Amino acid sequence: MIDWSNVTASGHRELGLKPEELQRSKCVLGFIPVIYYSILLCVGVPVNILTAVALSRLASRTKKSLYYYLLAVTGSDILSQLFIIFVGFLLETAVFHRDVPALLLHSVSAAEFAANHASIWSTVPLTVDRYVALCHPLLHRQISYPARARKIIAMVLLLSLVSGVPFFWWSDMWRNSHPPTALDTVLIWTHVTIIYFLPCSIFLVLNSLIIHTLRVRQRQQQCEEERGPKSAPPRRLGKTTAMLLAITSVFSVLWAPRTVVVIYHLYVSSVHRDWRVHLAYDLSNMLAMLNTAVNFFLYCFVSKPFRSAVRDVMLLRGGPLYPHRALPQQQAPTNASISSLYSGNNKRSQRDSTPLSPRRARKPS
Repeated sequence: MIDWSNVTASGHRELGLKPEELQRSKCVLGFIPVIYYSILLCVGVPVNILTAVALSRLASRTKKSLYYYLLAVTGSDILSQLFIIFVGFLLETAVFHRDVPALLLHSVSAAEFAANHASIWSTVPLTVDRYVALCHPLLHRQISYPARARKIIAMVLLLSLVSGVPFFWWSDMWRNSHPPTALDTVLIWTHVTIIYFLPCSIFLVLNSLIIHTLRVRQRQQQCEEERGPKSAPPRRLGKTTAMLLAITSVFSVLWAPRTVVVIYHLYVSSVHRDWRVHLAYDLSNMLAMLNTAVNFFLYCFVSKPFRSAVRDVMLLRGGPLYPHRALPQQQAPTNASISSLYSGNNKRSQRDSTPLSPRRARKPS
């Protein structure tokens, strides 16, 4: 990132290394990453907090599992911004120049990877939930409810925390002058598998099945339109499905460069030695961290209930989500019961006040 010495104090004391081997690659971006991460932090954290408040309102009002999963994604993004951007990039690198105790450095590294894994893998249950909702709607009504969603989210966060522990031994690509070791190889491949290859494979398979199911239904509706003159309008892509496709697509695009650069660093040229790989690694990290701040704008673009919830939060309003629709639905049973009660009382009063007919008044002789 910044043009500081890329060799730790222990690296200078190593024997058998030539001065040119200790020379690090230059960062051509200068202070641009520091400015970029500062802006991203100042914009991303308030936006994600606003998103979390709006989603919590939607979750409490609608009791839908969808909003609980989105709330987990937002919370994980906030943790990623705090640990990776604020602590990792700004404090450790820009302020302290990585001159901190090694134990603290490695502990923060494990926390960064745990937050990163939670941010990415919180989207997987959301994808599975949308797949079941569209392809198996009856099953979705049975297994999708808020209590189960909270259990799944807790399990994902726990597994993410556990998966971050091995990365306590992650080496600093910017400052380690030695070639990647066997441990580095294992950690790098574990990292790219957890954060990219495995979740992207799940996203690709489930999203393909969702799109295929929607196309099949659309064809069936077109066939019904040809057979009968009157039929329902063709079902379009739902906004929830569009939101899911947008989230997974943006993630796949923004994290792809970093995955390629990390593998390139492992087998071709080191970040420490080649300034071009150093530049590519800096830019890829900047793109990857952008993923933690764009979901708010995707939600606003796709979801009208989310926009309404955000408007209520910003205007400090706590009214119902659908004030014009909720009241008739809530009052309909009451009105029906009251009207039936009144009608019963009216019929009873009319029956009591109506005089008996002559036939009914006569007594049998």
